[in-house]
Amino acid sequence: MTRPFEGIRVIDVTHVLAGPFAAYQLAVLGADVIKVEHPDDPDQSRSSGTDKELNRRSMGTGFLTQASNKRSIALDLKKEEDREVLKKLVATADVFVENYRPGAFEALGLGYEALAAINPRLIYASFSAFGQKGPRGSQTAYDHVIQATSGIMAMTGTKDVHPVKFGAPVIDYATGMTGAFALSAALLQRERTGLGQRIDMAMLDVAMILMSSHLTGYLRNGVHPKPHGNRHPHATNGAFETKEGLVMLGASNLRQQRRLWTVLGRPDMVKRSNDERDADHAREIAVLSEIMLTRTADEWEEFLQARHVPAARVRTMREAIADPQLLSRGVIHRHTKADGMEGGFGVPLAAFTFEHGGPQIDSPPPSLGQHNDEILAELGYGPRKAGAA
Repeated sequence: MTRPFEGIRVIDVTHVLAGPFAAYQLAVLGADVIKVEHPDDPDQSRSSGTDKELNRRSMGTGFLTQASNKRSIALDLKKEEDREVLKKLVATADVFVENYRPGAFEALGLGYEALAAINPRLIYASFSAFGQKGPRGSQTAYDHVIQATSGIMAMTGTKDVHPVKFGAPVIDYATGMTGAFALSAALLQRERTGLGQRIDMAMLDVAMILMSSHLTGYLRNGVHPKPHGNRHPHATNGAFETKEGLVMLGASNLRQQRRLWTVLGRPDMVKRSNDERDADHAREIAVLSEIMLTRTADEWEEFLQARHVPAARVRTMREAIADPQLLSRGVIHRHTKADGMEGGFGVPLAAFTFEHGGPQIDSPPPSLGQHNDEILAELGYGPRKAGAA
């Protein structure tokens, strides 16, 4: 069955996380993604991850995460002959993605106007920390720096320990997902108008969107979001110690909190409005803290879920990956091997399924320049080492 982006060619001149992750979303849905890297200074993620030996081989787990289904060509874009190779690739492409310092590609003669002149139907996407223009446009950042800049760190942590950054680089990955959505929208728009598009993706913008409800609350009432740790404004939401382990309760709305208090044998604690819940917050915490200690977290999860009350034991990644539900969803793909490394490994595939023609992985992450000759031959070149003088 045909996948959504089969027949679409993406030129991926990105590094680290957000840009490569965006291109990866299109790759697993069938796009021909050609990753362009400098032969002597490849994608930074190739040397990052949990396996130091793979890092030294430029096949780090940070790279493996988001490089399946891609082909790799090594080009030194400071050399005129390699820029010409890139331009020939652009002439065959639908999408061009870059995430270097704003202005860097314009300085090389590879900006939007220059490449759109070659291919007017091109979707040209630039990913950056703050956007292509504005007072911060020339500044650079990583995920954790954007967390600090956006205010998301200041609202994360506990009353006594904050600011705290997220454990995962969520801004990077959210920017990649948002970028893939923007690219999809631009491709659909092109089908209707015949016109290419310029996309300006900023990590700071994505971070603000991730705080949407807090943003609106602040703009309306001036209520500054504060760190609540594992608690929530409603007591029946939040983490509690148990006889063994930590359980996260999610009795969020009035119907769920009524159900929770009823199955706990405390109908006297049921509230008729959120105002009543707010007023009795401290007492509810005290009562729940005592009750939750009577069972283990696993027992509470089983008991409450069976009664339609959202609850879960707090798990480690090892435990989460072993969850039969996750296994049944096909979220993780297992590779048996890849060029330049021994042994198997697993990577994330997608956070959704299709009835037909959905995301799938066809090929493992490529070594640096693995497809030089193949791609150059498609462009009419004879065999050579791309990037060579």
